[in-house]
Amino acid sequence: QVQLVESGGGLVQPGGSLRLSCAASVSIFGFNGMGWYRQAPGKQRELVAAITSAGSTNYADSVKGRFTISRDNAKNTVYLQMNSLKPEDTAIYYCAAASTMGFLRSTPPYWGQGTQVTVSS
Repeated sequence: QVQLVESGGGLVQPGGSLRLSCAASVSIFGFNGMGWYRQAPGKQRELVAAITSAGSTNYADSVKGRFTISRDNAKNTVYLQMNSLKPEDTAIYYCAAASTMGFLRSTPPYWGQGTQVTVSS
């Protein structure tokens, strides 16, 4: 039905940058809420960035000023530009999509398989 495929994860040094991509198998215009979650061992799952169909964005305090979420509706792709990476950013990052921002924050029906981001010196 709907597939979300993440790419762009990897190993970087502190202070480095990565750009994650989330390619959807369907048009993302109908997903008013799209975003990136992350989860690390011992930590609660966290919504780090979200974007609406119109382009409004929200960020977790932990990444504000360092991460930028964007979307290209023509390419059915959502991006997460991560700059000034810190070791505490190490986690599996998941793309998620929902028809509303409320569903995105609570019970997103669509998830990617995740991509590992490791920040280590």
